[in-house]
This record gives sequence, structure tokens and C-alpha cells, in this order.
Amino acid sequence: MNDTAIDYAAVFQALPGMVALLTPELVYADANREFLRMTGRTREQLVGRHLFEVFPDNPNDGAASGMRNLAASLHRVLTTGEREAMALQRYDVESGERPGEWEERYWSPINAPVHGRDGSVVLLVHRVEEVTELIRARGGRGAGGNGARAGSRGRVLEAELYTRARELQELNERLRLAHAREREVALALQEAMLPAGRQVGHHRAAVRYRPAVGALNVCGDWYDLVDLVGGNRIGVSVGDVVGHGLAAAGVMGQLRSALSATSRVAAGPAEALNVLGRYAHVVDGAESATAVTTFIDFDHRTITYSSAGHPPPVLVHIDGRVEFLDRATDPPLDARPTPVRRPQARTAYESGATLALYTDGLVERRHEDIDTGLARLAGSLARHREADPESLADAVLLELLPPGGATDDTALVIVRL
Repeated sequence: MNDTAIDYAAVFQALPGMVALLTPELVYADANREFLRMTGRTREQLVGRHLFEVFPDNPNDGAASGMRNLAASLHRVLTTGEREAMALQRYDVESGERPGEWEERYWSPINAPVHGRDGSVVLLVHRVEEVTELIRARGGRGAGGNGARAGSRGRVLEAELYTRARELQELNERLRLAHAREREVALALQEAMLPAGRQVGHHRAAVRYRPAVGALNVCGDWYDLVDLVGGNRIGVSVGDVVGHGLAAAGVMGQLRSALSATSRVAAGPAEALNVLGRYAHVVDGAESATAVTTFIDFDHRTITYSSAGHPPPVLVHIDGRVEFLDRATDPPLDARPTPVRRPQARTAYESGATLALYTDGLVERRHEDIDTGLARLAGSLARHREADPESLADAVLLELLPPGGATDDTALVIVRL
């Protein structure tokens, strides 16, 4: 069936569970019939109003925390772009027919993002299962002592279930805070070790780094731009360290610094990678790391390059022709027990061409051949080749990264030649 033949508004209203749509400001955009029925509200009482204006905490319960917990969850979904299932919540609701009277209610909420074309969160899906009757279940219909004992067991079960749910929520919150702190440290370390574009003088270049989505998916992607000794030349490199978190960021810093220093004195990119490979052999965590480096000579309009297991740089000529620089590819760093001289190749360009170096997070997708991602990159670069490097870098990331971000880090360097 064609998507255009489906009335999604009718589907939304017919959903058997309670579902509401919230704006990023937590204002109701819509709610389905089941949500209205179970909350005792009309659509007019919800749409256009703030969530916590409609459903505040019970003022008669000094320990009420449902509003605070729900707000924290929704803001996390807005920040991370990831779905979140909340622990069981007690969130009392004021009676729609008897203002001032509050009904004890228990809910199991799930909050999920709806992403826009630019990857930002444009709506929140707030799905709720009411479990009040389950919590209130006393178990047993008998009379007398048996019924009393069954009721007592039910109350114990209710208290135990609710207590365990609260403990799990508190534990999850502590874990989230710990992961957030470690991620913040790793990102700060990574940012401090990655160079700024000012290191390549007057040449027009743009650099982008996008960390992977998730709690702590900071990886070891890096880039480097350096002025080279002798002539109007610069070296441009990117690399990728296997692993995640602070350890990968630390290895990345060591390899980037080593290649940056080596490039300034090496005769060419192959020699620079030869030295880097020997250094990687003594760095724990550098196994299977990849790198590609290019030496750009602006006076002779040539690019000399060498790759250690890394995706090939892309040269976009002024007529739109795309050339993958893949004639000097070798295994990753530290892949051979005995060092072997790496290959090196050279290509020419005309003034106004564009060179792009990147890491695999930009082109690799699960269940997709790598050639598909490379073709997508080539097409994007060719379409936007006349844009300035900053605009071109933004356009490529917008077109190639999935909504909400990639599951792997992405580094991108654009140089106008």
C-alpha cells in the first residue's frame, strides 16, 4: 500500500494505548482518544497547554515527584535524541469532574523523539500505560481470614513493587550522571587535542567533528592540518583509533601528535606513515588504527598521498569529476610485525578544486555496502562543490549523517585548492 493512501491522523487516534505528542517546549500538540479517555480530559483542555499546567503534582502529597521525574526524562530525550523508558511512576491526577480531589494513579511511561530533516528533535511522543489497577490488586476473593491474608499479601506486593521501581530509577539516574561526566571529560580532551584551522595559514579549509550518539560513544577519530617546511605546502590527515571513551581519545592524541611532528620533517606522506606505524607498535590501544595523509603543494598543484587502511580521500575537480585517491592504500598501522615501506601516489588538480578527507562514520552504515556510502559522499561533494568550505562541510554532514546522529564518530576536513 502506498504511504499516501494511509490516513495517519486516523491511525494515531485509533491506537489502543495512550499516546500524546508534545512540542520541545512540552506543550501538547495532540493526544489520541485513549489518552483523553484515561486522563479524563478533552482535547481542548490539552492542546496548546503546557504538560505540567494540565497535570501538576498533587499539592497534598509532599513527597510527590512524578512531575520532576517526567520533566527530567523528557529533557534527556530532547538532549540525546534517544528513546527512554521510565520506571513505574506514581503521578496523581486531579479529578476532571471534582476539582480539588486527587486520584492516586500509577503510570509506566515511554518517551521517544521525532527527528526533523536536520536531525533535531521536533516532537516528543509520550506513550503511557496505566497500571493503577494492577498496583491496587489485592489478590483473592475469599471472605474472612483467607481474604484478609490475601489482601495483606497484595498490599505487601504493591509496596515492594513500587519501592523496587523507585530504587531502579534512582540507580539509573546515578548511572546517567556518571556517564555524562565521563563523556564530558572525553569530549573536552578530544577537542583540546584537535587542531584549529588557523594552523594552515591563508588556505581555505573547514573541519568538522561529530561524536557518536549514545551515553559514552566518544571514539578515537582525529584530523590534523599542518604547514610543511619548504614551499607553499600543507599536510592534511585524518585517522581512526579502534575503541571508545577516554582510552581511545588518549591513543588518538598520541598518534595525531606523532604524525603532526613527523609530517613536518618527512620527505613525503609514505615516510610519515612509516614512522607513525613504528610508533604505533609501542602504543597500547593503537592496534588496527587507520590513517591517511596528504601533502598538498599549491605551487605545483599536486597532491601526494598515502593511506594506512583508511577510506580514500576525495578530490572533486572544478568540472564536477570525482576522483578517489586510492592508488596508495596499505594495511592499518601496526598491522605487520616487520615494517614495510608504504606506497605513495600523486595526482594533479586545477585551482578551485576541492579535497575532502573523512572517517568511516560518514560513509559506513549497517547492512549497507561501503561503496553505497562512498557514492553518496561523491554525489554530495559534487553537487555542492561551488560552495565555500564551511558551507560545503555543513551540507555534506546534513545529507550523509542519519537523523539524530551516527553510531560512530565522524571527522571531516574540506580544503579548497
